[in-house]
Amino acid sequence: MITQSNFSLIGSDGKLIIGDITFDEKNPNTPIILFVHGFKGFKDWGAHNLVARYFASNGYRYIKFNLSHSGVPVDDLKDVTDMDAFANNTVSKELFDLNAVLDFIEKAYGKDTKVNLIGHSRGGGLSIIEAANDLRINKLITWSAIGDFASLWKKEQETEWKKNGKIFVTNARTKEQMPLNVSLLEDLEENAAALNILDAAKRVNTPWLIIHGDDDVNVPFETAQTLAEANPNSRLVKIEGANHVYGATQPYTNETLPPLLFKVCEKVFMFLGE
Repeated sequence: MITQSNFSLIGSDGKLIIGDITFDEKNPNTPIILFVHGFKGFKDWGAHNLVARYFASNGYRYIKFNLSHSGVPVDDLKDVTDMDAFANNTVSKELFDLNAVLDFIEKAYGKDTKVNLIGHSRGGGLSIIEAANDLRINKLITWSAIGDFASLWKKEQETEWKKNGKIFVTNARTKEQMPLNVSLLEDLEENAAALNILDAAKRVNTPWLIIHGDDDVNVPFETAQTLAEANPNSRLVKIEGANHVYGATQPYTNETLPPLLFKVCEKVFMFLGE
């Protein structure tokens, strides 16, 4: 029987990380997949729970979590509504959170536990950096990964950002204006070498599967090609006709995975089994 248990950890700036673990009760000692959501995303977005059930049904323990500054409040996990937390996020805070979850996995399942890491979009960028630096990562899978954290805003916004201390990005789904404090930009400038995704991509030594849709308007397919060229040991899989989220929506009310996202899961399952 597929079941889900919840956990919470102290994340960056003392804010809580809320996560869940999906697994088959009959088969508890299974390899681990850790999923990292993207910018404006969260662990329960769209079809993420169906993805978790797919992998739990196929012999994996699937762990996902909300980054502490994702903007999803701990008492209402259904959407990004805490704009103060969202505004105060930085990439370094997200990496702190990812490491906190990896430490939790190590304590819970033992030092020798290897983690298969899946990152979507900005979470893909985080996962590339983590995999380049962390020996606990067994295999890396990126979905629609960005190649540069600064690609999430327009370069010409940076002058205004430094002047006003804040810019706003539009949530395409809700049309809400979401604030970003200048601390995000300052973090990237101060830690430019450590947070360079393409440089990290060259140093990834674990098997790496790069998945990207050729109809992604958020992160162009060329980004995936650039990442693949940076690391000759990686493998690029194009999902024809797929958008940035492989046909999922928020909310997602179907009881089965979108066909293109199901194809993604199958590609990942085959890769992990090699």
